[in-house]
Amino acid sequence: MAKAKKKSTNKKRSKLNFKFFLKLIAVGLISVPLLLVLFYYSIKGGVFGELPADHILSKIENNVATEIYSADSVLIGRFYLQERTRTDYDNISPNVINALVATEDARFYEHDGVDNRSLLRVIFKTLLLGDRSSGGGSTITQQLAKNLFPRKDHGFLSMPVTKIKEAITARKLETIYNKKQILAMYLNTVPFGENIYGIEMASKRFFNKKAKYLKPQEAAVIVGMLKANYTYNPRLFPEKSLKRRNVVLYQMLKYNYLDEQQYNSLKKKPLEINYTKITHNTGIATYFREYLRSELEDWCEKNTKPDGSTYNLYTDGLKVYTTINSSIQKYAEAATSSHMKELQQIFNNHWNTGNPWNAQKSLLTAAIHSSHRYKQLKRKGLKEKEIIEQLNKTVPMKLFSWNGDQEVKMSPIDSIKHNLTMLQTGTMAMNPDNGDILAWVGGIDYEYFKYDHVNINTKRQAGSTFKPFVFAAALEAGVDPCDFVSGEKTTYTNHSDWSPGNASADEYNKKYTFKGALAHSVNTVSVKVLEEAGIENTIDLAHRAGVISELPEVPSIALGTAPVSLMEMVSAYCTFANGGYAVKPRYITAITDSRGKVIKRVKEEKSKNRVIKEETSMMISSLLQAVVDEGTGARYRSKYKMTNDFAGKTGTTQSNADGWFIGYNPEIVIGTWVGADNPSIHFNSTGLGSGASMALPIVAKLLDKIQDNKKLRPMGYAKFSPLPDRLARYLDCEAEKEDKQFMQWLFGKKDGQDEENTATFGEEEEEEKKNIFNKIGNIFKKKKKD
Repeated sequence: MAKAKKKSTNKKRSKLNFKFFLKLIAVGLISVPLLLVLFYYSIKGGVFGELPADHILSKIENNVATEIYSADSVLIGRFYLQERTRTDYDNISPNVINALVATEDARFYEHDGVDNRSLLRVIFKTLLLGDRSSGGGSTITQQLAKNLFPRKDHGFLSMPVTKIKEAITARKLETIYNKKQILAMYLNTVPFGENIYGIEMASKRFFNKKAKYLKPQEAAVIVGMLKANYTYNPRLFPEKSLKRRNVVLYQMLKYNYLDEQQYNSLKKKPLEINYTKITHNTGIATYFREYLRSELEDWCEKNTKPDGSTYNLYTDGLKVYTTINSSIQKYAEAATSSHMKELQQIFNNHWNTGNPWNAQKSLLTAAIHSSHRYKQLKRKGLKEKEIIEQLNKTVPMKLFSWNGDQEVKMSPIDSIKHNLTMLQTGTMAMNPDNGDILAWVGGIDYEYFKYDHVNINTKRQAGSTFKPFVFAAALEAGVDPCDFVSGEKTTYTNHSDWSPGNASADEYNKKYTFKGALAHSVNTVSVKVLEEAGIENTIDLAHRAGVISELPEVPSIALGTAPVSLMEMVSAYCTFANGGYAVKPRYITAITDSRGKVIKRVKEEKSKNRVIKEETSMMISSLLQAVVDEGTGARYRSKYKMTNDFAGKTGTTQSNADGWFIGYNPEIVIGTWVGADNPSIHFNSTGLGSGASMALPIVAKLLDKIQDNKKLRPMGYAKFSPLPDRLARYLDCEAEKEDKQFMQWLFGKKDGQDEENTATFGEEEEEEKKNIFNKIGNIFKKKKKD
């Protein structure tokens, strides 16, 4: 009985346990889905963070780089946080679309943002069976959601919360956008490594072409990078990239985007890329782009979008259209590199037996004290001796050289010495008719030398390139250009006994007309012509022409001792080239928003501000043609064999610290400056350090390339209008003659013997003196204004 009773009790217990187990199962079957539903709706309701609202999803904007375009529609640079260019679906090659769908989401056109079959595969194979080869299960739309809205950390619930959020967002996106729009948005947001985002940038970076022109094998390379953009980077890992490309091609075959013949042909092709990188520091017009960046930042801060917020230069995808001509810019950069490489070697050989700072130790000391490393150590509290010890230690570094970047081990002080002796340059080309800047080369290499030698705030003494303004002012004042002016040396007692000298001793014993004085850049004559023109008149003319820098009222301005910028001088020379009008430099024509709507337009302005008479501009151009044909700029003809109409003026400052040449025809003005950043670093020979030697070659080489370009040839060969007969007769005189009468009558000595006279500048003599000064027309008397 007891045993039977016990068995009965056990059976009851078993039934109870079974019933309890069934209840648990039932509760589980009911509660787990309920919990999952609650979990889902808690995520949807914002318990784990707000989901993007529909109005936000309908106005998706990515951070898009501002793009800078040349006047001939060439992309020359970008400003960005993430290097990205947005593009439309129609501008993406079908090969890219096919490769993407075949590889990332084969049922993309069938689902509503979430692929339930892929999701079940992931749950059972990946989560339950641990098979990682089954894939991630995310659709293209879900990946787009992930790219648009970065994931957040939710602890151990991070993965399920994130996946559900992306699924909800993906379904919302599919209700707002069609499949083409989603594909375009995805391809515009996906990262491809190297801080580039979007198919357009990837296409340009790795194949140097627009995304719409990608071939199947190229599309397969780029789409293959989506799995791991570093591992499958074709530049860094070509073998891995090739294997991944062929996997993508196979997927395209599998889903009928390629046939068997196409696949077999394409997979045998070698991996070929055309890697092209344009960054802030590379590409063309780097100095110009940096100048532009500063200007655009100011513009963005002062201008607002329709929603009231200010523009962001680095994220709003602006397009900036400039006046730069990409061909002329490239030619200017090539001419600069070609000449400066040669000139630097000449300079190094010139100082082969010593250093420019040997006679002036303070030069090197000042350079050391202004270096970044010195200042860093100084801020750390090190004493002078300790700093110098640190700076003399050898460290790895990269140096600029004309034979390519050099990875070297060198002390910081040696690197300072290296950079101190590097010659720098600036070149600008401008359209004289409207002031459009056609080319801007601010230095020899922006990556290493950021200082811009074209920038209007960068000023050096202009030397003899200022003289044409003196002679123009004299012509405007009615001075006869055929009057002979003695080149004798004079000391001006009312200006601290200042005594300008000439480059050649022979010039003191000659008389010059305007033609000879400008052609041979005779300093003593230029100062006397300044006296005839009037200092105030000359300064006023230069300012109205475009020189905005301060010009002191001293006779030495005739020799270009006042510091001015290259931009000012090129602008001012436009007055001679265009018939006498001032022009304002223009470098931007328009700015558009990311959709192409014009938000700023800078109209072409042909100046109505006449600076000099048309006749004066024609005569100055004729006189400056003589400079090129037979004067200090004659190597333009003799060495570079240039035959086109061209006017110009060389300039060389004290101790050959600055070499200038500004040349022009009616359609282009080109100015070049060459020298070291520290004026105390220079050639000790005027033959090597003159403007004709240092600067003119860049202009000649640039013009030669312009003339070789079929489209630009008319500009390169533009001709000056012939002088009217009356002006031709007005200038029809000898350039120079020997001052024999003066030498014999005054001194009773042979020609060539150097004597010096004294005079006051800008003041009338109180009493008549029976000497040569009266006989040659009282050239020191101030010209009365009309």
